[in-house]
Amino acid sequence: MLTDQELSQLLRQQQFGVLASVRSTGHPHLSTVLYDWNAEERVLRVSSTADRLKVRQLRRDPHTSLHVSGPDVWSFAVAEGEAEIVDPADEAAPGEQPLPDRRVVILIRVSRLYGTALDIPAEN
Repeated sequence: MLTDQELSQLLRQQQFGVLASVRSTGHPHLSTVLYDWNAEERVLRVSSTADRLKVRQLRRDPHTSLHVSGPDVWSFAVAEGEAEIVDPADEAAPGEQPLPDRRVVILIRVSRLYGTALDIPAEN
């Protein structure tokens, strides 16, 4: 198991992850996304167009997870939490332009962070 600090570092080092939302049938829906991780706030931010399936599903059921692979296939981190769909103007940092129209920010407040890195010996 990785420590919280190691998991946070893995999230910070990567850019892409797989976001899981819940379909109305109860089945998972997976989307590859580009994300931003704020370790101090324990918040993930994902930009999306407002009409995407993942956005509609997260509005209906905010429970979500983001799976991020490490630099090799032997490590990963999973961030679980509840999503809030926010106006991009509310999320623009000082000096930044808001995202174009029809875009939203999926803001995920992470309540659980877990993952592992397997120690695989190198072949000689």
